[in-house]
Amino acid sequence: MRNLKVKVKSAKGRSVSSTKWLQRQLNDPFVQEAKLQGFRSRSAFKLIEINNKFNLLKKGHNVLDLGCAPGGWCQVAAQKVGMKSSGELVVGLDLKSCEPIVGVKFVEIDFLDETQFLEFENSLDTKFNVILSDMAPNSTGHKKTDNLQIMALVEAASDFAMKYLKQDGCFVAKVLDAGPGPDIQRLVNKKFEKVINFKPKASRSDSSERYLVAIGYKQ
Repeated sequence: MRNLKVKVKSAKGRSVSSTKWLQRQLNDPFVQEAKLQGFRSRSAFKLIEINNKFNLLKKGHNVLDLGCAPGGWCQVAAQKVGMKSSGELVVGLDLKSCEPIVGVKFVEIDFLDETQFLEFENSLDTKFNVILSDMAPNSTGHKKTDNLQIMALVEAASDFAMKYLKQDGCFVAKVLDAGPGPDIQRLVNKKFEKVINFKPKASRSDSSERYLVAIGYKQ
């Protein structure tokens, strides 16, 4: 069947940028496929690609997903690692609440709020095989500002990963074209056996995002 492009007409109260965003969503094959497969977001296919290439998620693994809403990455992770009788193997953190997913424990906290996050850390009774971060700040449209903001998120996520990854664990974090920053890159290179910067095909071609994939954590 031939894919026909949907053209969105401008509407009263809708800005030009909103109209373009809606048209892009309606014509995005990953958005359409996510709906068909029951994934909560097109970003699920990014993690599927990353996992297919690097084989990070294995049965019985403990996984933490930082900035998980609406839960697309948690869905993929839960499918890959399965469940255990004593509880969920996947934990998802976000400021926003998420609808339940079998095999996933959602925690609604501000990752960058020291008090809230300390409470979460104190509740942990295990370390993780895989820590994922698809966190990104709201875009300002100013490339340098956006890079600095996402570097701060990557730094916070990598600091947590160094404390709570198991031996030989893996860490995945969204970065932009500028990368994670030289200090973080040096630290990650030192603490992991293999570090790759990877852009999934599911990332839009006009997006500057890519992913830092660090494999084989050395405690």
